[in-house]
Amino acid sequence: MNKTLLYMTLLLFFSAHQLYSQEDGVVALELPVRNSLKFNRFVVNPTFSFVKEEYRYVSFTNKRQWVQFNDAPQTYLFSYSGKVRDNIGAGISLFQQDYGVLTTFGGVLNFAYNVTLNNESNLTFGMNLGFYKSGLNEGKVVTNFPDPSLDNIPSNFIFTVNPGINYGTTFFDFGLSINNAVAYNIKTSEIIEDNPEQGIQAHIMYTGFMNSRGFFDQSKFSTLLRSEFKKDETAISGVAMLSVPKGIWAQAGYNTLYGMSAGIGLNITKEIAIEYNYENAVGDLSDLGNSHEFTIAYRFKKTERRSYLDNNDEQALFMPSRKSRRVLASQAPQRKPWPETNTSPVEAKEVELNTTAIVPDIIEENNTSEPSEENQANTNLVEESQEKLAEETKLKEEAEELQRQEEARLIAQQEEQERLAEETRIKAEQEEQDRLAEEARVKAEQEAQEKLAEEARLKAEEEARIKTEEMDEIVLSAPGDKNAESMNDLIELTENSKIEQQELLIRLKEKVDVKQQDLDDLKEENDLSEQGIFLEPKPFKSISAENRIIAAIQSDLDNLINSQESQISELERLYDARIKDTPENDSANQFYLRKIQELKSIRSKAIQSREDLTTNLETIEVATEIERKRRISRAAYSNEEARYQKDRVTLNYIKQNTPLSNTSLKPENFDSGEVLENIQILKGVNNVEEGYYIVIAVHTDMEKRDEFLRKAVAAGQENIDFFFDVNTSKYYIYYEKFNNLNAATQASEKKGSEPYNSNMSMVKIEE
Repeated sequence: MNKTLLYMTLLLFFSAHQLYSQEDGVVALELPVRNSLKFNRFVVNPTFSFVKEEYRYVSFTNKRQWVQFNDAPQTYLFSYSGKVRDNIGAGISLFQQDYGVLTTFGGVLNFAYNVTLNNESNLTFGMNLGFYKSGLNEGKVVTNFPDPSLDNIPSNFIFTVNPGINYGTTFFDFGLSINNAVAYNIKTSEIIEDNPEQGIQAHIMYTGFMNSRGFFDQSKFSTLLRSEFKKDETAISGVAMLSVPKGIWAQAGYNTLYGMSAGIGLNITKEIAIEYNYENAVGDLSDLGNSHEFTIAYRFKKTERRSYLDNNDEQALFMPSRKSRRVLASQAPQRKPWPETNTSPVEAKEVELNTTAIVPDIIEENNTSEPSEENQANTNLVEESQEKLAEETKLKEEAEELQRQEEARLIAQQEEQERLAEETRIKAEQEEQDRLAEEARVKAEQEAQEKLAEEARLKAEEEARIKTEEMDEIVLSAPGDKNAESMNDLIELTENSKIEQQELLIRLKEKVDVKQQDLDDLKEENDLSEQGIFLEPKPFKSISAENRIIAAIQSDLDNLINSQESQISELERLYDARIKDTPENDSANQFYLRKIQELKSIRSKAIQSREDLTTNLETIEVATEIERKRRISRAAYSNEEARYQKDRVTLNYIKQNTPLSNTSLKPENFDSGEVLENIQILKGVNNVEEGYYIVIAVHTDMEKRDEFLRKAVAAGQENIDFFFDVNTSKYYIYYEKFNNLNAATQASEKKGSEPYNSNMSMVKIEE
């Protein structure tokens, strides 16, 4: 892996994938097996090793995420899971996750215990215990220069606890789990704080069977809806799977964070199955590419039947098996308590269907006699059956209509994505042309600078040649003058060092110019990124190696300047000795005096140039560090639109899921954050109209923001809203907006008795 790829994979790991890594190399546990309802389900919720589980499996899964990049993130997962007793499920897995030069290796232990509440419901408790080691994979680091930053990433051994609970009925399951409830760093003996992968997950799952004809008869239908509530984000996902008794299944899903997925699987034999899932990234992750997940599994033979679902004996592609009748997946029947017999729910359903079928014969036989109460009861039963059939037909037609609408919506969505993709392509081509033009301009400027430097060098050499000839004339005019000979030698030596000094200054200026260009490129990248325009990253350069070259040039330049000082001092000493024996206005003495003054002036200018370049270099370093921090601060959100969409989801969720408070809330129950004085004017706020806003709270922390919103909704304020100002990094909460100052002023003066209005102020939004 070269240095450029190292940079890209580290950026991908710390930003795009939403994983957690500090400077000490600690990585949060998140196994990306979210698209399958067939295998590795206990990773999603620890109770799923028991809940609606029909078999025990040994499986091997490989997932490659965002394959557009070399060395894309990969996960290898080897698992065993399933029911081990009538009321116990268990699982164990070993995994390895590779993210460029970072590797995580460990395992997960699973245990689930089920409590039967009655004939149709149960409660299941589960726990996942994770043990894994995370750190730098030095075998994947290939670099021509040592990088001290890589030495600061140690390996860590982490222990995590993920509890879960599930309440199940015949067809539905409802559950909760806490992901990374506890994450303990065994190496440092510390609990990991502020883990972004820590959160609460809620799910609703439906499982049933289709009663139809032909290929899909007795097919199993499952769907799982999940919501994951983390500290900094909320993800909503859904997966649906249709499993045909022939041993083939297909599934599709959508995740608000990772995008759309589709998968297919089949039983090659009654024991061996394979499955493939494809994930199409959307939104901010679309540039990273798609993901692929492949699983091969071995299914153990059932030893006994524990529920009506266990009658689902799947066939295989090369070894079919007999099928049996199932209940409808499209509508759960009104279930009654089963008689205390050995008849199963499925067999009881078949008896009910057979009873309905013979009712017309009973009526026909009784038509020859007087009507009886039994005949009337049978007639009522037939009418009820007909009404039930009509209701089922109506529901089926409604379901088909909804399906047609959904297909139309997906087609429109696909067309919109294609349109956006075409616009993105055209924009990228234009940006590439602009980039090439800019590179040509920079190259031309650099060539011009090199030409000027070469002309300066040639001019200095010519001046040195002329002055050397002048020295030769002086030497010839003063034969036998030992002081003159020594001074001529020193002058020649100083002249040569002056040329070398000029070359060192030119090299130092070139390095400063390169640093300035890198700063300009980084600033341009940050500016365009904030406008939603993506630039290709510049090729990676070793900063430490570049700094070593600059330090060497500065050291050589300092040594040369110090040497010139010694030579000039010796010249002055020889000059003072010579004027004692010769007239001061002697032509040779006048030449030496001018030469000493000229060398002093050249040395002084060299010192000033060196100081100016060093000052510029320090200024560039400070500005570069600011731009680097600016780029890091953008890592949480690739653009303002992503933040806005996430804020809208959070606000809608709070409004829809916060009940009214049973008790009266007081002003002291509300934390309104920063108190604003006078009217504040904000400019450049995205996704907000111009006008005067009556602000009732200002927060920089999202948790405090959400807490205020929940309490305002609980107090009865349905119009609560907020906007974010990127310039101040603050959230402004309001529920009223006006187009003119008078109306806004009158509203702000009427706080009323609402407890959330205690710190009311006014903010004006301008373009």
